[in-house]
Parts: sequence; structure tokens; C-alpha cells
Amino acid sequence: MNRLPEILHGVAVKKYATVAEIASVTGVDADQVRDFVKTATAGGRLLVNGDKYLLTPLAQVALRFDYSRQFDAVRSDNFFRTAYDRFESINADLKSLITRWQTIDTRGARVANDHSDREYDMEIIADLGDINDDVDGLLRIFESALPRFAYYRVNLSAALEKAEAGALEWVSSTRVLSYHTLWFELHEDLLRILDKRRREE
Repeated sequence: MNRLPEILHGVAVKKYATVAEIASVTGVDADQVRDFVKTATAGGRLLVNGDKYLLTPLAQVALRFDYSRQFDAVRSDNFFRTAYDRFESINADLKSLITRWQTIDTRGARVANDHSDREYDMEIIADLGDINDDVDGLLRIFESALPRFAYYRVNLSAALEKAEAGALEWVSSTRVLSYHTLWFELHEDLLRILDKRRREE
């Protein structure tokens, strides 16, 4: 079975990914991923830097062209599309929360949050828990159409649990697979599947 389109999509979502990361987001066995990325690199579809892969510009174009075939059933699924519209509403809430996480009001001005106010941070993490509760049902709808979406549901909850336990980097740090990092990838995945563009504010 040719899993290359799925693997290329996984690279596109991750932007710059190892074999293990591609396997995680796609649900394809790591050994299969390793074989396919070697073939794709030799064929000029992927570039490799150390142990990480990224799409070539031509592969980006070809992949978007292939999406109409790859995700035709999902794009015509009104249940999935309605869930996506609800997701975009929650996405706005998440953006607002991350702004609150990164900054704090001091004498009427927003300044960088140095995370010295534990109570402030834990209130935001509690709100993040509410967002996770809201999005869980949508992720289950996405997962019913595309089982690999379990990756997001499971790992978002795991990141939240670590943040709730006091490991603040799991909210938005790019050094770990934080809640915000995972959410950004989830959003990118959905946008590509449904041929949407990010809504700029």
C-alpha cells in the first residue's frame, strides 16, 4: 500500500520532522516511514537536514493538488465541516488565552509574563482545561472520519495534565510538544484537509 501521500502530509503538518514525529502524526509504522522518506528524498520530494525532513517547493504544490483526491470524502462530509466551523470558534478562544499567557497587565500596560505570579498562571491553565473539554468532542468527530486524529486528542490532554501539574512549559513552549504547539499542528492539518486558509486578525 502506498502511504507516501499520508507521509508527505505529515511532513507538511510538522513542517520539519524526524521519522518518529512523522510516524506519530500519521499513524504509519516508523519502519515504513523510513523507507518512504528515503524514496521521497531520492525523488526530490523531500529535503533532509540531519535527521529531519521537509517538503521541497515542488512537493508542496503537488501535495495540495493531491488533497482533492486524498480528502474528497471528508470535504463532502457536512458533519466534519460543521465540527470544523465550531473548532474555528474555539481556536479564537485559544488565541486569546495564549495572549493572556504570554503577557500580563501591569498598571494598564501589557508586558511579557515572567510567570512569577503562580495564581495568574494557574487560572489560565484552568481556562485551558475548559477549552480542552470543549474541543474533545470535536476531536472525536474528526477521529471518527480520520482515526489518526486520536494523536491530537491524546497528546493535547497529556500536555494539559503536565501543565496542570506545574510544568508550565507544556502550555506553549516550542521546546516540547506543548499544548499550543500541538494545537497549531492540528489547525494546520484541518486547514489542509479542507482547503482553508488561516484567518488573519
